[in-house]
Amino acid sequence: MSGTPAAALSSLERRVLYVAIVASFIAFLDGSVVNLALPAISRELGGGLLVQQWVVDAYLLTLGALILVAGSLSDQFGRVRVLQWGLAGFTATSVLCGLAWSGESLIVARGLQGVAGALLVPSSLALIVTVFSGPAQSAAIGKWSAWTSGAIVAAPVLGGISVDVFTWRVIFFLNIVPAVAVWPALRRLRELDLGRAPGSTIDVTGTFLAIIGLGGVVYAFIERGSLGWGAPQVWLPLAVGIAGLAGFLLHERRTPAPMMPLRLFAIRNFGWGNIATTVIYGALNLGFFVLGLFLQQVAGLGATAAGVALLPSTLILLLLSAKIGALSGRFGPRWFMTAGPLLCAAGFLMMLGIGLPLDYFGQVFPGLVVFGLGLAVTVAPLTSAILGAVDPEEAGIGSAVNNAVARIAGLVTIAFAGLITGPVITTSGLHGTAAVTAALFIAGAAASAVGIRNPPREAAESGEADA
Repeated sequence: MSGTPAAALSSLERRVLYVAIVASFIAFLDGSVVNLALPAISRELGGGLLVQQWVVDAYLLTLGALILVAGSLSDQFGRVRVLQWGLAGFTATSVLCGLAWSGESLIVARGLQGVAGALLVPSSLALIVTVFSGPAQSAAIGKWSAWTSGAIVAAPVLGGISVDVFTWRVIFFLNIVPAVAVWPALRRLRELDLGRAPGSTIDVTGTFLAIIGLGGVVYAFIERGSLGWGAPQVWLPLAVGIAGLAGFLLHERRTPAPMMPLRLFAIRNFGWGNIATTVIYGALNLGFFVLGLFLQQVAGLGATAAGVALLPSTLILLLLSAKIGALSGRFGPRWFMTAGPLLCAAGFLMMLGIGLPLDYFGQVFPGLVVFGLGLAVTVAPLTSAILGAVDPEEAGIGSAVNNAVARIAGLVTIAFAGLITGPVITTSGLHGTAAVTAALFIAGAAASAVGIRNPPREAAESGEADA
């Protein structure tokens, strides 16, 4: 890209950033947009907490398991082509979700939606890594991180308004609008795929083992709430899942074309960054899953009011994340990744004072502000540290692995939610969740402080000169 004229490059950068943000935003949005719609879904389709958990986890399961394959597809077939496949599939499966006639049909449609969503994330972030460089890349990743992470926190607002004003089904039909809007810009980027290999080797065995492993473990933890550990419907899938995960790691170590190259984890910032990602995104998904349900089912807020109540974190993230990303590119990610999760933990510890009757500005708002500051300090440096550790040619698979880790972490912590809260959300269950969430964030800060290393100053100065 260095030979591209400045004006043309500026236009290309804007287009790539627009496409990357929109494509990833809708994929991340649908991981949590249903959270505040879950009570309405349960009232109409039935199934209680069990169906509520599966409506969230069916999407995260297929997204997390197949995002690794999508990273390989992105590197082999081209980022833009794979993005087009994913966007078309995501639109179609969103319509299926909106037309669901039962809890089971919605869960199946959500699983299919996760398959399409897996094609969107690695390619979009790899496009940014391909087109941007130096401090400009860090700033671009900061903007991408702000919008995509903001989707997780802002989703309840969209979900709440859809439920209160229209119906929960609207949240899925809304996906059609950004998908159609971004398609013309996406088509104009097809030249970026020129010269890519026309064929690819798909790790079918690895994909199968990943789905069996994750599916068995998640199914066991969700069903345990109603059946208990002693039921064969619980311990048998758990055993199969553990065996599947073990087989997956063994297979990925031996196969010549792994969908998750384990050698990448030997790279210090990549390995430790993914450890930090596991606990940080696990905490984020767990905390907001339970808090969103508590505000409605216990505190008595409407879906829209509960969504607006969670908005401060999103606004702070959107305002600060790009600036933090640029600072991280200049000074290195290590201490940002350490301080940010500690602020997130402090925000959730402040929520231990939540009680009934609910005092939003005294009990919830201060913690959300502190949490939002922490999240803004965390997300862009985390993404930059991990992607900066791999060669640009492997940006697709590197992004896929990191995003798979983040989605799987959320998948597992939500499956664990019933162990913390019990079968029904209560105030004490919220307090327990807040404490566990804070502990996970603290673990993420510790992993960052111990494992992450800032790039040599000479490299940073070289990047500034190139920019």
